[in-house]
Amino acid sequence: MSECTISVRVIPRASKAGIAGTRGDAVLIRLTAPPVEGAANAELVEVLAEALDVSKRAVSIVSGERGRQKRVRIDGMTTALVRSKLNLV
Repeated sequence: MSECTISVRVIPRASKAGIAGTRGDAVLIRLTAPPVEGAANAELVEVLAEALDVSKRAVSIVSGERGRQKRVRIDGMTTALVRSKLNLV
C-alpha cells in the first residue's frame, strides 16, 4: 500500500475553503474554520480528502497540529498522483 507525505501551509479564517496553490514546496490551503480546538485541523482533513477523492481516514496530520505549517500523510496515493489531483503539476 502506497502513501505519501506532503507539506501544507494553512490559512485559517479564510472566506472560502479550498486549495490555493503552493508557497515554496508547501501546498497552500484556505480554511474557513478558526484555529481553535482542532476545528481547522478537522476541516483540513475534510478539504484534502474531498480534493483527493479519498476517505477522511486516509488523511492524517503527521506534524504541526498546532501551527500553520503541517506535514500531512495520505494513504493509498503517490506524491505524483496527489500533485496531479491538486493541479500542482
